[in-house]
Amino acid sequence: MKKVSICVPCYNEEENIENMYNKLKSIFDELGKYDYEIIFSDNCSTDSSSDILKRISAKDKHVKVILNMRNYGPDRSCLNCLFRATGDAIISMPCDFQEPPDMIPVFLEEWEKGNLVVWGQKLKSKENPIKFFFRKIFYKIIKSFSENPQIENTTGFGVMDRTVLECVKETGETKEGLRNLIPELGFAVKLIPYTQQKRQAGKSSYNMIRYLNFSIDTLITTSKLPLRLATILGSIVSFFSIVIFIVYFIYKLVHWDSFEVGMFPVICGIFLVGAIEIMFIGIIGEYIGILVERSEKRPLVLEKELINFEKEDEND
Repeated sequence: MKKVSICVPCYNEEENIENMYNKLKSIFDELGKYDYEIIFSDNCSTDSSSDILKRISAKDKHVKVILNMRNYGPDRSCLNCLFRATGDAIISMPCDFQEPPDMIPVFLEEWEKGNLVVWGQKLKSKENPIKFFFRKIFYKIIKSFSENPQIENTTGFGVMDRTVLECVKETGETKEGLRNLIPELGFAVKLIPYTQQKRQAGKSSYNMIRYLNFSIDTLITTSKLPLRLATILGSIVSFFSIVIFIVYFIYKLVHWDSFEVGMFPVICGIFLVGAIEIMFIGIIGEYIGILVERSEKRPLVLEKELINFEKEDEND
């Protein structure tokens, strides 16, 4: 019997956890042909999430729980959860019900046909229309800037084969998101359209600052184009600065006694060059930051407690 792992990262999801567990259990009970494990990865929630997870895992050994030492963010927590999975097929989904669990049988059906990666592609959304609009713009920007293939309107919600996960492990990549990394590795992705739902309960922990940080990190990890644009723009500004200098110099020689340059062009030049230099330093700093994080080789997360994992899993 094939085994399916469902990885559910969560943070302060006390209102959703039990509903998510019941929904996933009913889906696999109805399917009947798979062994399964549900792995909840709790990112050091400050509500009663951990207590609910302990209670559920005590009565159902299909439920495994990872309790992190602190909040490492959804990407690191999710990736660590995936690496703990033991299934032949691995499904990643959030705990807020925005990505509908009812899609799971469809994903598994496509996986059984030989598709190694099956993802949902959200063509519509019931979330805030302004937020969805900016998300679509973000996907288009990443796709335009990236040197590698990118898929629009996907979050990584779907199923991947064990062989794909092993390839991800071999890369040692922990900064680049799976939705960006898997197409880059060359795996074909089967897309299933769906409508994203509203959050069932609770409030998202993401705010505008975190969305901005996520956007910048994604752009930096998927593209070298910002550095290339900095080089091109710097060259253009340097060229025009030289031209303006030559023009002013010649004009001064021709009209030595009557021409007064004044401070205005000098001040404009200083501020323009200074602004461009600061922007370039910021771009370079972002790339250096990514390189430093990759070179430090720190663990994805530190786990405070593992529940219902086998001894060999706990020692990984």
